[in-house]
Amino acid sequence: MAAAWFGGAGPGLFSVLLSTLAVDYFFVPPFHSLVINATDMSYFVSFVACALVAGWVSAAKKRDAEALRDARDQLEIRVADRTAELANSIAERERAQEALIQAQSDLAHLSQVSAMGELTASIAHEVNQPLTAVVNYGNACLEWLSADPPNLGEARLAAETIVKDGTRAAAVLQRIRALFKKQPRTTEWMDVNAVIQELIALLQHEVSKQHVSVRTELSSDLPRVKADRVQLQQVLLNLIVNAIDATGGVTDRSREIMLRSRRDGSSGIRIAVEDNGGGFSSDLAEKIFDAFFTTKPHGTGMGLSISRSLIESHQGRLWAELRPEGGAAFQIALPVEARS
Repeated sequence: MAAAWFGGAGPGLFSVLLSTLAVDYFFVPPFHSLVINATDMSYFVSFVACALVAGWVSAAKKRDAEALRDARDQLEIRVADRTAELANSIAERERAQEALIQAQSDLAHLSQVSAMGELTASIAHEVNQPLTAVVNYGNACLEWLSADPPNLGEARLAAETIVKDGTRAAAVLQRIRALFKKQPRTTEWMDVNAVIQELIALLQHEVSKQHVSVRTELSSDLPRVKADRVQLQQVLLNLIVNAIDATGGVTDRSREIMLRSRRDGSSGIRIAVEDNGGGFSSDLAEKIFDAFFTTKPHGTGMGLSISRSLIESHQGRLWAELRPEGGAAFQIALPVEARS
């Protein structure tokens, strides 16, 4: 047992062999001989069997003790490694929390900057159109006055248009100031067809210069709608200007814009601004309304985004469709409120 415990299975078997020879030589008759009597054979076999079992049990116990010690050592190593991992994990979590707080702070700052940029682009876009019209009609007025003889009628018409555009620019700025002061929006009952006719007259010089023909199909039985006139004019003007730009690449046919108005069921009206330009791919039908997305080389990407926001503020909808015959159609659906 001692040999198997300290030496293992091999020395244990060797000690069993030596013990068997010693017992046979010294303790089993005839003494001092390796011969075994038949009467003592069972005793001798029992001794050998017991010696083998004792050596095997001792060696097995030794192996179990060593395995237990190794397992304990491995467990201590794993506990130490796990403790170090947990410490590193806690440190990484703290660093991640700090990074998250910093990212949230950066995101808040970026959101503020983005909001300021979007607001600035919105103001610039809304004010730019009437100011551009003022400059164009100012130049036209100078040309009429420089003619020989001066065309006072056309000059007067251009001057009146300048006054209208200047008034519209002032109305835009006044509405922006009201927005910052949280004043309620100014709405009035209006005839949509009249607003469309006003814009056509306003853009007559521009469409003539661009060689674009404007056709209308305006329903005569439209109910009046309650809306902000400046905002509705701004939306329609933006859509018409976009339609003029969309027909810029048309060379194989005449450039045309169609303005339509009709009832939309019993509780709304529908306005459409259509062009026969190149249109757009179907996957851009919604993307063109995203802020800062533009297909124009020098566009700001804010016109359609602002237009949709203004229409939605009137509980309406603005969307784009492809025309079967080519080009694009922008549809506006506005609800008709009950008049008291």
